[in-house]
Amino acid sequence: MTPVTRKTLWYAAFLAACLAIFFSPVLQLARLALSEDTYSHILLVPFISLGLILMKRHGLFDNPGSSPRPAAVLSLAGLLVLGLNWRWGSLVPGNNPPTLSILALVLLVWAGFLHFYGSRVFHSLLFPLIFLGLAVPMPQFVIDGLIEWLREGSAEVTYWLFRATATPVFRHGFIFAVPGATIDIAPECSGIRSAISLFITCLLAGYLFLQTKWARTALLVAAVPVLVIKNGIRIVTLTLLAIHVDPSFLTGKLHHQGGFVFFLIGLVILWPVLMWLQKNEGRFMNRKGAPLDPPSGGAHPGSSGAVAQQ
Repeated sequence: MTPVTRKTLWYAAFLAACLAIFFSPVLQLARLALSEDTYSHILLVPFISLGLILMKRHGLFDNPGSSPRPAAVLSLAGLLVLGLNWRWGSLVPGNNPPTLSILALVLLVWAGFLHFYGSRVFHSLLFPLIFLGLAVPMPQFVIDGLIEWLREGSAEVTYWLFRATATPVFRHGFIFAVPGATIDIAPECSGIRSAISLFITCLLAGYLFLQTKWARTALLVAAVPVLVIKNGIRIVTLTLLAIHVDPSFLTGKLHHQGGFVFFLIGLVILWPVLMWLQKNEGRFMNRKGAPLDPPSGGAHPGSSGAVAQQ
């Protein structure tokens, strides 16, 4: 048995022990992800992280080391978070998801990785490991803040799209009155699930197809307005279809299950941005005389997979 195989078996045993210790919050998290659309992406996060690690595994684990001191620091941080959750977790506003417990688990997973494989391997796989942090559910007060921001942005985009399509519109806050229909952009219409999916897809696309930190950051920044633009397009499209084609569009399948369609529209909007960044990032970095970051994966966006949700 090779040293890396032995270490991997020990790390697998360590992960199994962590899952056993955190069985209750992990089960709560799984139930939450299956019942709440806002958290449904969490079920995919560990598998995506594992897939990204396997993509870069060749030659990386040939001479694994060990970093016990950083591992001990992360372990202590995880135990501290767990202790804070046990002592005061119930007092945290909006802490109904097992946020602190899962954060403690993720910290211990990182600590184990550092202990068994060392800081060199950890640094080489930093993105897949940090990506695992998306499995930590956001507290409800954070979700509420994001929903409110998405509602406000979607309302602005909706108003200007109505104006651009020459549709007479009267707006009062989140309520829009147009000929033949009155709509209210409720929290359920914020498009937060689709927004989270689009943001995660941009994270992955930047990691796989861009080589510089500034280009990856630029792609994420470009995604922010698209989160509300695609939802405004969704609201206006459904309203115009209800007015001019069939009123059932406001209550039918496209309204309740058509988020994937408008998620794709968001990808179409961001595709030229990704293409431009991929084409020009090397040119800009060469002008500054700075080296490119090591490539992270695939060579062309045409092979990209998207985390597609409603």
